[in-house]
Amino acid sequence: MRKKDLDKIWSSIQSHLESTMISAAYQAWIAPVKAINIDQENKKLFLSTEVEMGKSLLENRYKQIVENGVNEIMGEPYRIVVMLEEELDGPQETTTYTPYTDELNLNPKYIFSTFVVGKNNEFAHAVSLAVANNPSAAHNPLFLYGDAGLGKTHLMHAIGHAIRKNYPELKVLYVSSEMFTNELIRAIRENRQMEFKNKYRNIDVFMLDDIQFIEGKDSTQEELFYTFNDLHMANKQIIFTSDKPPQQLKGLEQRLTSRFAMGMVAKIEEPDYETRVAILTKKAEIEDIYLSDTALEAINTIAQNIPSNIRELEGALNRIIAYANLTNQKITKEMAHQVLQDVFVSKQKEVTPEDIKRIVAKHFNVKLADFDSSKRSRNIAYPRQIAMYLCREMTGLSLPKIGELFGGRDHTTVLHGCEKIAKDLEDNPNSELHQTIEALKEEMQNA
Repeated sequence: MRKKDLDKIWSSIQSHLESTMISAAYQAWIAPVKAINIDQENKKLFLSTEVEMGKSLLENRYKQIVENGVNEIMGEPYRIVVMLEEELDGPQETTTYTPYTDELNLNPKYIFSTFVVGKNNEFAHAVSLAVANNPSAAHNPLFLYGDAGLGKTHLMHAIGHAIRKNYPELKVLYVSSEMFTNELIRAIRENRQMEFKNKYRNIDVFMLDDIQFIEGKDSTQEELFYTFNDLHMANKQIIFTSDKPPQQLKGLEQRLTSRFAMGMVAKIEEPDYETRVAILTKKAEIEDIYLSDTALEAINTIAQNIPSNIRELEGALNRIIAYANLTNQKITKEMAHQVLQDVFVSKQKEVTPEDIKRIVAKHFNVKLADFDSSKRSRNIAYPRQIAMYLCREMTGLSLPKIGELFGGRDHTTVLHGCEKIAKDLEDNPNSELHQTIEALKEEMQNA
């Protein structure tokens, strides 16, 4: 297979993984990974990463997730083989890591020129441009909010890229709230709080993604409060994103939410049909896809059947592109229906977490309240894990959000439960569990 085709397939897989994984985990460990070879006969995909920790995490913690993503795009089961770049032939560039930070780099794809503006996001786009052109003067702080997958992170990264280009002397820092929390925990554990404070209070542009994930985390909120005060008093630009407006962040202190609302609050809505078509057309152009009449028909079909989440829209197009590359076929409306049949069927009826919990509880003869309780007996814990797994598979909700819906459980607990069910299904594809999962899915679609 040509390197260009392999890169396109891996890009499609990465886009799918980005839409299903926690953003911080994806950016830290999946985004930097490269595909180096594919063995279609033995169904193996060879990947390379620069750091030993990345290789270890891919082989252990994220192996099942990545392979599920590969299988989703390729349409058949593949195994991944992970290698360090230093193990490959030829000299390899090395990446220099600072001794004390896990901060994320800005995504090079998330720039203003690749952001499609529609009625749903034109105001958020306009204020983001204003901040990028005149940081600390236009709107400070800037608070962008909206449902998952609508482009909040894209706009935030675009602001960062533009400021770094227009004002190279400014120090720009982007970090997810999860990474901010983890870094604070490490600073406390290693008695390096002052280093942490100096890092975050001596920057010019501070961008914190997914602020809702610090709900209920008192130490993180306290540190963020003082960081915000110092930066704001020094007239430094501050940008937040969230899935809710400030006043609806119930797990955050009022002194924080009031500060979030001090500047500009901008909402991103779901895209209408025309905007969805424009998004897919732009994506196809970026992927160097010839927009023939049949390809445009396929794009229209995707836009008609996937009404909201932009990540899902782009993920669907990625699957079509990968399939076309593998089979050497033209992209058509018929191909879209064939490859995305499972996606289109699932969209015919939106399954809610409440549907899933109710139907799973009924099937296993347990009370709904037991899912939210602290009970750990197997007759409750296993159905609870199945319900969480189905929420992850069928609703597209984030792990923290699923945790909230199951008695406020931590996202790591949800991840463990989902991975356990996924592994049981993989190890025993013809098991009773597999039949049960399929029966539950069918009942939810027909409920």
